[in-house]
Amino acid sequence: MKYDFDTVVNCRDTNSIKHDFAYERGKPEGLLPLWIADMDFPSPREVLADIQKRVNHGILGYTEPKDDYYDALISWFDSRFGYRASKHEIVKTPGIVFALAQVIKATTLPGEAVLIQTPVYYPFYEIIRDNKRALVTNPLVYKDRRYSIDFEDFERKIVNRGVKLFILCSPHNPVGRVWTQNELTAMNEICERHSVIVISDEIHCDLVWPGHTHICFGTLNENAIVATAPSKTFNLAGLQTSNIFIKNTELRNKLKAEISRSGHSQLNTLGLVACQSAYTQGGAWLEEVKSYLVENICFVREFLSERLPKIRLVEPEGTYLLWFDFSVYGITQDELDRRVTENAKLWLSSGTAFGQDGEGFQRVNIACPRATLVEALNRLENEFK
Repeated sequence: MKYDFDTVVNCRDTNSIKHDFAYERGKPEGLLPLWIADMDFPSPREVLADIQKRVNHGILGYTEPKDDYYDALISWFDSRFGYRASKHEIVKTPGIVFALAQVIKATTLPGEAVLIQTPVYYPFYEIIRDNKRALVTNPLVYKDRRYSIDFEDFERKIVNRGVKLFILCSPHNPVGRVWTQNELTAMNEICERHSVIVISDEIHCDLVWPGHTHICFGTLNENAIVATAPSKTFNLAGLQTSNIFIKNTELRNKLKAEISRSGHSQLNTLGLVACQSAYTQGGAWLEEVKSYLVENICFVREFLSERLPKIRLVEPEGTYLLWFDFSVYGITQDELDRRVTENAKLWLSSGTAFGQDGEGFQRVNIACPRATLVEALNRLENEFK
């Protein structure tokens, strides 16, 4: 490999949320962290070189991107997903969760209903409730270690609750589904039939595993809002740069007005540099990191099968976040969390952080060197064998 993913980088004492904030988040010190969706790999060195070049220039004032920035975005999503956008359709925001919150305020009124599919990324709950919208859930159906959509419940909730906005997680975090053409088409048809606006969070779109294909929701519905960011793909979350594609002029203007009311204007200067660099020079690094992650997934699958068969892996179709099913043990979530944290000395994401549908699960981030993964699984085995 051209890039090194085996070296364990010491992230302690760097103000890393993943590594340095156990105490502040109510955890014991000394845990091995595989929770928050950061990679433990350095970003592509080509991207780091471009960031360093800008730092060396010495001026880090207010910055707006030129056409090269937009060309990099347009080329990436066109060549990889067949989604063709134009410069004026792109709205820049300091993160997808920020964008989701602004979309909620721009397209719904207090008390109106927003639909999500649970268990799901926990900020979805927070931004709906914090903005005083009605939370409506379409629980995913779990059977034979796989999740699917209850389309009857999906449409019934939309009609009965008067849903105005649907937040789609695609690929889905934490259950790892990469939605098929038929599934996306069915959801789209229901939403169009009932005039429901769709915003599709596609932050994990580049991290899809062999045998599966990510389909951009914007290729099915030109009125959809497609939320993207280089953060998960290239480990750039701290630079707070995301790009929201909106072809519908009315929706785009509503979002821009809401962002303006929030007081936000320009993005992080180094975030803009990193984003453009990643989408123009990061392809080779991405292919290698995906290969490494696939090997990590294979290692986890074999380890659990041979040494911890009671822990059932929900087979991942996308993302580097694995969903472990501990339900066979027949213990409460509190007891499961306690044993993982206090006995195994691991910091994982509790399943109920993603909603009550996550009872009996833990989310595990495997975007780390193999040695870290081996240590984590050995700790699990010592506690749960």
